[in-house]
Amino acid sequence: MTSEAVPISDDARQALEQELAVLREERDAIAATVREHATDVGDYADRADELRRATESERLDARIDDLTARLRGAETAGPPDPDRAGVGSSVTVEFPDGSRETVDIVEVVVPSDAPLVTSDSPLGKALLGRRVGDRVAYSAPDGDTTARIVALGARTS
Repeated sequence: MTSEAVPISDDARQALEQELAVLREERDAIAATVREHATDVGDYADRADELRRATESERLDARIDDLTARLRGAETAGPPDPDRAGVGSSVTVEFPDGSRETVDIVEVVVPSDAPLVTSDSPLGKALLGRRVGDRVAYSAPDGDTTARIVALGARTS
């Protein structure tokens, strides 16, 4: 991990902080059940359940560590470059069939009425740093495809 701070939007910070709070509650609930049953000898099913809780606790701890590190190393992102697609941009793309769609590029999915693509999705990665008129190629569920950027703006929602 680099020491350079990685920009994050206010919406993304709030979503990550909310996820972190939920994960901590889940972990605490599981930890309480593990402590309650720590002295029970039990049968194979009890031991299997204890192992499942321990595995789930480890998964939660790993995600909590990831989120904590991400939030600790994040600085607040400024507005996106108006000439290049980036996190916080609203991008209108034209597909090979002539249809157009405007999508907002976000880091973390948050409730919104606008169509969203995350910056680490195939389309999101293809759009980052590109300008109006650029054609991008990316992998879609139906196979590889292209799109052309026809307009850029700042995300409004």
